[in-house]
Amino acid sequence: MKDSMANTSQLSLLKQQLHSARAALDNMNEDRNDKLRTLLQFIGHLSLACKGQSIKLDNKLAKLRHRFTDFETVEESLPELVEVEQLLKQQYNHAMVQLEDSRASLSRVIRQIQRVQSVPEKVKKEISYFKKDLAKPFHTFWDYIPKVEKLVGFYESILKEQLAQGDKLVVLPKHRQLAHELAQMISEIEFRKDQRDRIFALKEVLSNDIEIDSLIEAYQTVLSMLLDNIARDKSASQKFLYALNDTLSAVREVVSDSYNNNQRSYQLKKQLNREINTGVDNVGEAIIDIDDIHRLKSQVTEQLASIRAALGRKEALEEREQTLLRKSMKAMRKELNELSREANTFKERLFEQQKLNLLDTLTQLPNRAALEERMEQEYRNYQRHKQPLWVAVADIDHFKIINDSFGHSTGDKALQVIAMALKNSLRDTEFVARYGGEEFVFIIPDVNATDIEQLLNRVREKVKSIPFKFKNQRITVTVSIGAAQIINNELINETFDRADAALYRAKHESRDRVIIDV
Repeated sequence: MKDSMANTSQLSLLKQQLHSARAALDNMNEDRNDKLRTLLQFIGHLSLACKGQSIKLDNKLAKLRHRFTDFETVEESLPELVEVEQLLKQQYNHAMVQLEDSRASLSRVIRQIQRVQSVPEKVKKEISYFKKDLAKPFHTFWDYIPKVEKLVGFYESILKEQLAQGDKLVVLPKHRQLAHELAQMISEIEFRKDQRDRIFALKEVLSNDIEIDSLIEAYQTVLSMLLDNIARDKSASQKFLYALNDTLSAVREVVSDSYNNNQRSYQLKKQLNREINTGVDNVGEAIIDIDDIHRLKSQVTEQLASIRAALGRKEALEEREQTLLRKSMKAMRKELNELSREANTFKERLFEQQKLNLLDTLTQLPNRAALEERMEQEYRNYQRHKQPLWVAVADIDHFKIINDSFGHSTGDKALQVIAMALKNSLRDTEFVARYGGEEFVFIIPDVNATDIEQLLNRVREKVKSIPFKFKNQRITVTVSIGAAQIINNELINETFDRADAALYRAKHESRDRVIIDV
């Protein structure tokens, strides 16, 4: 009897241990599921940082984010990961095809140059070596850009040789116009900080009496700098795509391995659970059916040994599963952290470039693109709150005389000073942008009709009071301003047209005045 009670107590203890083991397994599964959810959320956020490469890739990533809302759908998402990886490879292959086409184009140009009879012997040899070098494929845009620069150098050498053999080219009005247009274009382009001193010096050259050689050299300099900037942007994008491709491949592999290991572990656990449950059931049946205490003891001992063995295998399986999961998570975390750093660097560069794209390079005021954004924003605010909203257009009077009399570089400096004066004359809620040339546009919210003329006249007087001195000659610069207020259901572009018409009246009546369209 005592043995039977002892066996019953031992059986009860084993059932408690089994219950504890099941509870621990459930907790472990829940912890694993939480980690997988966190991982999937991170992958979703990471895919958002990759938007903008191509429409097709964006669509695939959006679909992938939708599938990754629940880790139970990971298996369904594996084909999507394969497709995304293929798209990234296609992006890379597309870049390689472009490089190969560019190499072929350079080869065609070199063949044309070799047909020129007046090419100096030294240049002919260099071209021959260059042609052999072009036989090697390009691997990055950094391989391509120096080749273009060298090709431009060949053209320059040939042109110099031809110019040296003939009469000096006469500078015609069209050449001066080209110099003026080039100066205007480089004023509207955002160059890197380390390039700005060269650009400023180049504008000085273009604004003075220019020779043909200087004009050609200016075009070559601008072309080289633009190609260098393009190469840098391409290189950064390409580097980010490589990192993204590698990381997604690693993530796909880890997720796939984790899923397969989980499936195998799940089947083994089911089998072990069946063995344990069968052993417990056999013990229960033995207690009921067997009357011989020795036989019962032998049967229970045998079943308990089987249960212990199954529990031991299950514990070893769970420990192995945890080890593999920790290893996979560590590897994935390393890959994702590295890609996160790459993504943050790339996003910072894009953000800085976006800010630069909204600034006028000469005056550092917002440019026309920024003006259009601000007009849309203020118009939406006007539609919600119906507060007064004004658009004003200002134009510097007789600005062409400054350029013609003192040079374009002096005109640029005058524009910079005037732009700063306009900006400092406004409140934080008011906005001014360079519209183009010597025109500026103001967006002025929440000012009554009785106050707007006083405000704009204050701006006009501030510009007029600037002590300009060009070549020891004191000059007074004035501006004319036209303004209009949004009325009824008018679009803001229509308001701008009315303000521009008011400016036109101010320019043709007496200049240096403010006219409000009413």
